Amino acid sequence: MKSDVKVTAPLQRQAWIDRVTPPVERLRPGLWSIPVPIPNNPVRYVLVYAFESDAGVTIVDAGWDTESAWQALTEGLATAGFAVGDVRGVLVTHLHPDHYGLAGRVREASGAWVALHSADAELIPGRYGAGMDDVIGSMRALMSDHGVPDSMVRELSNASLGIRSYVDAVGPDILLEDGAHADVPGWDIVVVHTPGHSPGHVCFYDRDHRLLLSGDHVLPRITPSITFHTQQVANPLADFLDALARVRDLDVDDVLPAHQWRFAPLRERVDELVAHHHVRLDKTVRIVRGHPGATCWEVTLQMSWSRPWIELSEFMRRTAVGETLAHLVLLESRGGVRRIGAAPVRWEVV
Repeated sequence: MKSDVKVTAPLQRQAWIDRVTPPVERLRPGLWSIPVPIPNNPVRYVLVYAFESDAGVTIVDAGWDTESAWQALTEGLATAGFAVGDVRGVLVTHLHPDHYGLAGRVREASGAWVALHSADAELIPGRYGAGMDDVIGSMRALMSDHGVPDSMVRELSNASLGIRSYVDAVGPDILLEDGAHADVPGWDIVVVHTPGHSPGHVCFYDRDHRLLLSGDHVLPRITPSITFHTQQVANPLADFLDALARVRDLDVDDVLPAHQWRFAPLRERVDELVAHHHVRLDKTVRIVRGHPGATCWEVTLQMSWSRPWIELSEFMRRTAVGETLAHLVLLESRGGVRRIGAAPVRWEVV
């Protein structure tokens, strides 16, 4: 089906096609886009946005904590006419390493405040700090309970250990809440809580300039990963779909995502994402109907993924299991499927 979503950043789109880093861009007076590389990752870079004001510059997201990312961020700020020492604040869309990783280093270099939603701030010790062993242990139990073979449980559960080195696990100075106005002088930026990709994911909406900085909530071509995780165990896909509905009808001329390229219109892309998950939900039901008593792992192996299963890394396989479980949990909440027994949990159509 042909998409009605249009590219509003031809330089970024062409760079993506050419597999090169896009340029630092001045999007409009006082607003810049700075690509910061992500090591060994198919999305390749995160787009950091920089808002100018008389008090200095406020950035949205920061990148992974690597020397190449730090160099790209500092050089990008220099292109915009600033030094790292001019950064007065870091607004973070969510706690994942490519967004939060460098925030602590920026704060150390500049004295800037760091702002993150409270729901994500609560997860930092377990995700990146002293509670990491407990989270890994609970992840092993989750994988085992949902049918991952014993020979693979440890590898899948430990798959994110390497990410820890890319995050300066500092606590935020400011806790963002839905509907609050971000402290960016000269800009009317409202925090919109959009859970799903993470419990505390937020978008930033500038009503005056009709812009939505969408983080990983709405991306132009990629479908954000919505996964059941031991730190996100209620109904993440239901949260995500509800959050899509919250932003769908915002008065927006341009969407500034964290990856790939800028795009419009917002409504059409939201509708595509909703439709995608309806298709995945229908397929999940068909698989369970055809394989009564299947585990989540068995359903996962029957689903289609962005590349052949054999090519997926251990981290991506764990993510796939979490995404399948998120769909099963949503279907369960709607009365479409139910659990049979425990350890491993099996599923059947109601």
